[in-house]
Amino acid sequence: MKTMKQSVGEEMLSICTMCLLLVCLTMILLPAHGDAQNIDTSRNRVITDLKVPFALIGSIKPRSTNEIQSSNWILGCETLDRDMTDYEQYKAYIAPLGIKRLRMQAGWAKTEKTKGVYDWAWLDNIINDAAKQGFQPWLETGYGNPLYEGGGGITLSGGIPTSAVALKAWDKWVDALVKRYKDKVKDWEIWNEPNFGDNEINRPELVAALNIRTAEIIKKNQPAATISGLAMGHISLDYADAFFRVIHQKKKMNLFDNMTYHDYVYNPDANYGHVGDLRRVLDKYAPQVKLRQGENGSPSFGGPNRGAIGDYDWTELSQAKWNIRRMLGDLGHDIESSILGIIDMNYPKTGPITRMNVKGIIESDSTKRAIRPKMAYYAMQNVAAIFDHSLQRLKDLHPTFNADPRVDTLEHRYAKNTDRSISVYGYEKISTKMQLYSIWNDEYIPTNSNTTRNITLTFLNANFSEPVYVDLITGAVFEIPSGNWTRKGNKYTFKDMPIYDSPILIADKSLIPTR
Repeated sequence: MKTMKQSVGEEMLSICTMCLLLVCLTMILLPAHGDAQNIDTSRNRVITDLKVPFALIGSIKPRSTNEIQSSNWILGCETLDRDMTDYEQYKAYIAPLGIKRLRMQAGWAKTEKTKGVYDWAWLDNIINDAAKQGFQPWLETGYGNPLYEGGGGITLSGGIPTSAVALKAWDKWVDALVKRYKDKVKDWEIWNEPNFGDNEINRPELVAALNIRTAEIIKKNQPAATISGLAMGHISLDYADAFFRVIHQKKKMNLFDNMTYHDYVYNPDANYGHVGDLRRVLDKYAPQVKLRQGENGSPSFGGPNRGAIGDYDWTELSQAKWNIRRMLGDLGHDIESSILGIIDMNYPKTGPITRMNVKGIIESDSTKRAIRPKMAYYAMQNVAAIFDHSLQRLKDLHPTFNADPRVDTLEHRYAKNTDRSISVYGYEKISTKMQLYSIWNDEYIPTNSNTTRNITLTFLNANFSEPVYVDLITGAVFEIPSGNWTRKGNKYTFKDMPIYDSPILIADKSLIPTR
């Protein structure tokens, strides 16, 4: 007969054994440190209820960054300077995504914690690994440093450095930063969203002066550097005009290749009129300087403390639609496009609440662990596999479409006062002249419905050998039956194409890497 002591001992042993088994099981199920083992590479990795009445012939084959020479895309890897994400957790997910350029912040305060002493170890690890993998960091100088009186803020909306002592220390840090990484970093940006900062400190005239002094230090050390200025949060035309005017008056526009903006809107197609207004303001001072969309993205679910446009009922599906509409809308306007961000960002706690900015295309948690790719990861991977710089945009594009049963003439629209507006952009392979067209309903915020409407489209001066229909959310590639398309000379008509609020392609099969 067992004693009570023996029974308790055996029970404790059993509990310990169960705990050990649970720990082992957890270690098996959870992804290893940044090994990207949770990337689904199967053909049916994303399944939706989209109905396409054509024969499925394959799916888009992803391309790694080493298979792509260059493209329009930039991947947001922000907030590493404030420890809101962990590069080690997500670095293995970047190459399979197929995007080469990475937007990062250098972190003055994280690097200089003792006056005059720079600890580069954290940034060395990131920049060296990125360069080793063939990535191209786009590195932003900022934020400020509280070590110095008047040294500026260290977070979003912080003021810029203003005191003579702080600005001298800033100059010294930027100089050391560029010298250290100039062999691995060619693309730079100055500060982040200054127009969200202190209205008195971050006046456009002072921010312009900081941009000039910083750009001059970069160019002194790296004459061939690409430099982006402004990095404006949302679009304030008055702020931009005052900023540009100062740089123009000081004859320093030659320092800058790009002026960047971050314009978060619920409908990603609704702001191109505003972007056009910004372009016209910049044209007054520097028509040769490009606009670059430097930061944009959508949450994967809504709620309080979710950052820009977070107060909407987002899902992973609507996030995926938003991101690829932004990517292809920007491409259709010849604007380089950066998507925020690679992983959910773990913001500092507000009281007992952990704030997560869930714009990541990889799910994370309060430990910054990379859990799994979201639907947007695979959708962006599909876009990156097809749209690289081997394609050129068709600028004189005037397709027609017939639906419901209206006839309309399409142009590259910013917006149109109609409940049946669609976006259509055309591209051709430089080497073969084969073509593809991206098409989607653009009149509303991306929804959770995949209901389509049939549209007949006609393209002049087109060139197809074997046209296919491609859904970029799922990556599914469908044969377009012979009864659904006709050709008369260089005029192609595609009948009853299912169109919805996410981009689909009508493309020559040769332009779609298929598996």
